Order: sequence, then C-alpha cells, then structure tokens
Amino acid sequence: MRMYDIIDKKKKGSELTSKEITYMVEGYVAGEIPDYQVSAFLMAVYYEGMSEKELSVFTDSMAKSGDMVDLSQIKGIKVDKHSTGGVGDKTTLAVAPLVAACGGRVAKMSGRGLGFTGGTIDKLESIPGMQTAISEERFFEIVNDIGLSVIGQSAEIAPADKKLYALRDVTATVDSIPLIAASIMSKKLASGSDKIVLDVTVGSGAFMKNIDDAICLAQRMVEIGENAGRQTVAILTNMDVPLGEAVGNDIEVVEAIETLQGKGPEDFRQICVEFAAYMLYLGEIADLETSRKMVEDAIDYGKGIDKLAAMVKAQGGDESYIYHPEKFEKAPYQKDFVMKKSAYIKSMDTEKCGKTSVVLGAGRETKESRIDSKAGLRFYHKTGEYVKQGEVLARLYASDEEKLNQAVQYLKTAYEYSDTPVEPMKEIIAYVTKDGVYKQ
Repeated sequence: MRMYDIIDKKKKGSELTSKEITYMVEGYVAGEIPDYQVSAFLMAVYYEGMSEKELSVFTDSMAKSGDMVDLSQIKGIKVDKHSTGGVGDKTTLAVAPLVAACGGRVAKMSGRGLGFTGGTIDKLESIPGMQTAISEERFFEIVNDIGLSVIGQSAEIAPADKKLYALRDVTATVDSIPLIAASIMSKKLASGSDKIVLDVTVGSGAFMKNIDDAICLAQRMVEIGENAGRQTVAILTNMDVPLGEAVGNDIEVVEAIETLQGKGPEDFRQICVEFAAYMLYLGEIADLETSRKMVEDAIDYGKGIDKLAAMVKAQGGDESYIYHPEKFEKAPYQKDFVMKKSAYIKSMDTEKCGKTSVVLGAGRETKESRIDSKAGLRFYHKTGEYVKQGEVLARLYASDEEKLNQAVQYLKTAYEYSDTPVEPMKEIIAYVTKDGVYKQ
C-alpha cells in the first residue's frame, strides 16, 4: 500500500477503504508518512469531503492512535458534554454539578483555552488549590463517590489529532467540516463516555459563523457518535452574543456559582438547564420534561452548588470559595464602557468581545502564554436591548492599567447601534439527532 495511491484516489473523489484510512493514520503517527503527503491528503479531503463510512473509520483510527479511556469502573451511564467553543462559555462549571445533583454521572476531561475561547481547566484552576491533574484511580473514585469530576485531558488522548491539527493549521484546511468533526469526536470517543451531548455554537463568536454550516457539522458529529455506538445529540446555541454576562476566568467561575444559587443571568440558566436535562435524558435518569424539572429544582434548592463544592474539595481545592465567591481577589483596575447616545444595540461582534478579554490578559495569545485569572469583563446589555445615554454597557477588569485602556478602545469596535428595535436571535437554535434536525 502506498500513500501516493491513497492521495490520488481521494483526489479523484473515490471512497477509501477502511484499511487505507487506518494505514494513513497509523503511518503518520508513527512518523512513517511525511507531512507533505498528509498535507496533500488533507487538501483532497477539503475539496472532496468524506463519506459517512470514511469519516467514521477516520475518526475511530484517530481515537485509537493513543490511550482509550475505560470508564467501566464507574457505576452507571456516563454522559459527556462538549462545546465547540465561544465567548463566556462556562457551561460545564454549572452543568456537570447539576447533572450529578440529579443522579447522573459526569467523568469529564476538558482542555485549556487558546485565543478568545476560554478553557474549562483554566477556569477551574482559578479556584485556590484545585487540582485538575489527578490519577485515573482517584478520578474514578471521585465520580463514584460524588457523581462528577472534571480533569485535564491527557496528552496521550488522540495523538493523531494533535499532529493532524498542527498540519491543518498551516495548510489552510482548518475549516473543513469533516476534519473538524473528526478532530472533536476522536477525543470524545477516546475519553470513554457512553453517550455524548454536543454544544455547537453559531455566530460571530463561534467557529461556525452561519446556521447551515453549524447544522452540517452537527450532523457529521452525530453520525460519527452513533456509528461508534455512542448515542449523540447536538444542540445549536447562539454565539452572536457572549454567553451570560461574564467573560474571563475568576469572573466566569463566580457567574457559574451564582447560577447554581439561582442568581445567574437568565440566558445562561436556560442553556444550563437544557444541557443538563439532555444529559440526564441520555443517561436514562428520566424523560426530557421530568429532567428539566429536576434540574430547575436542583438550582432552586441549592443541590448543584453542593456538588460543585464537593468536587472542588475532593480535588484539593478550597470549597469555601464556592460558598463565598466574594473571596476571589478583585483586579486592581476597572473601567466602565458607557453608552454615548441612547439607542438599540443592533449587533455585537462576539469575537471582538472575546479578543477584548485577551487584551485584558484573560486569554492566551500562544499556548505558552500565562493567564491573569482576575482579568475579564462583564456585559450589562446585549443585542436587541435599548440602552440610555450614560448607562454602562460593560465593565472591564485588568491588572495592568495600560491593557485596560487598550481594551476599552478595542471594545468600541464590537458594537453597532440602531434607532429602531432589533430582534435578537434565540438562545437555542436547533437540535440535531440521528433522526433529523429540529429548528426552534
């Protein structure tokens, strides 16, 4: 078998065999197939796409290129949640405790942030003492004991994806839908959960900028999951505005805590309830409507906050920060971004909102960059709202006054205004299952 023939076959639009795909993935990870040939293969996929069978085999081969986590020592059905990323996406911090509070099992491996997309692990590590690198044995023990644990993803999970992503990044093939789907799902399959709920974000602050492309990506990922024997549901959510009010690290942890206390922003609460309910439903805890009611009750009666505190304590963190979020240290500098003239907010460029947080120090420019957990911003008004002159649109926080001033100037470019009312997009846009697409 020759890599040249595989490239030529894909270039002509023919379907590759399982053996050809496995040969390519294994050979590349082993260093036996050079970058230049795999680059040609990626470009062929970019233009010719992949069939359902090809994509499932490709993803499975990527998943099996490293460690396959075995969660069988954890009791019950394990349901994972993954987001394609966005601005203010602190959903896991609230959803995982809510699922555990309602009897579900969440054994989650999460990543760090890069650029304007925040990472769950960075946010958790802003809690003093919190350990996200623990032994597999301890990970299983915590999930069996309290129902959830969130840890950092092992470097040995899907090494093929790491190599392929680095190559895609320099060959202009990052935005190929089948390659995106395989990248995400290879890590999910390797992480060992029985069922998967996907948050596919759509809009200016998401990787997928339009609904049609987002639906296509969701369909491919659901297809991969189902073909691997993992029931998978995707929910398309609006990222044309930041999720919730807070963007940063400490500030997002505090907002997740407030949401678990029933005091969080309504849009974020709605998203949390829906994702937790679907995880309970897939976990066979209850039907969907009952699951929604259970999650609402878990918020109203403080059960979720207790689970988050229990996880933090079990992983070496100071759980007093969960019950007393005012203990998080405040940034030394803050500045209000004020409305200059009364008007409706016509639109927000959410990517620019996210990049503002990076300017403040809350995100990474490179993988080696250090994060300032105190930096961030809070949005008080969003698209569709009428804001009077002098009202605060957003409040920015930083440890460096120069960064603060730069961020305020940058944030100005993120808004468009209107004298007439504007209809904002719904929080939840569509659901995608193996049976079809259901738009809201």
